[in-house]
Amino acid sequence: MTDDQRAKFSRGLALFDLDGTLIAWDTQVLFCDHVLKQEGWRRAYLPFFAAFLPAAKILGAEGMKRVFLSYLWRVDRPRLEAWVREAVAAYVPARCYPPLLERLKRHQDAGHLTVLASASPEYYVKEVGRVLGFDLSLGTPVDTGECMPLLPDLRNHKGAEKVRRLSEIFGAPPGGIWPRSHGYSDSSADLPMLACCERNTLVNPSARMTATGEERGWEILRPDKPWHGKAGHILETARRVTGFGA
Repeated sequence: MTDDQRAKFSRGLALFDLDGTLIAWDTQVLFCDHVLKQEGWRRAYLPFFAAFLPAAKILGAEGMKRVFLSYLWRVDRPRLEAWVREAVAAYVPARCYPPLLERLKRHQDAGHLTVLASASPEYYVKEVGRVLGFDLSLGTPVDTGECMPLLPDLRNHKGAEKVRRLSEIFGAPPGGIWPRSHGYSDSSADLPMLACCERNTLVNPSARMTATGEERGWEILRPDKPWHGKAGHILETARRVTGFGA
């Protein structure tokens, strides 16, 4: 950390998940939608991805993320960076939850260290963090090389991996909890990170996460989603992974 970041950390720490927390969407499908609109032939990744779906439980989230990223096959770094800037400018902050942007601004105004900690690819998580003014932005590191390989190497920044990486930066949480810390998430995958925070806020949590939050006295926010029900979510996701989003 820089001296300025250390000073902010001493005043407070705010850890924000991205997908489902700051924004309703899985940003991976938003970025995919943007790319497929630029080069429609990349929809050829769909049968390749579909072929791996029966093995999803074996491959796990990390393996399926590698397969999904096949839509970026052979994209060179300058083109990838240009698409990242275009896509993030289109959906940040426009599609973010206003109540969560207000919370972020409160932490920033209070001089707290603000950290975006996401499982989405770091090559665009850093741009999201830059646009929103985060002090640090961490995502899944993806080995893009000079051109994106068909199945890029990556280390999924999820669950305990977030805590491990954050601990490398701040040091292990003393007594298991970082002082003056506040975590924001929608997902049970972030329970290891939330367990290291003094206070937590859940955003549109599932019934199971709601029960966990209520039991532990966590705040629960339910901002409006841009779709209606599970069927609406599936439809909107399908439109974007095929490049036909509105």
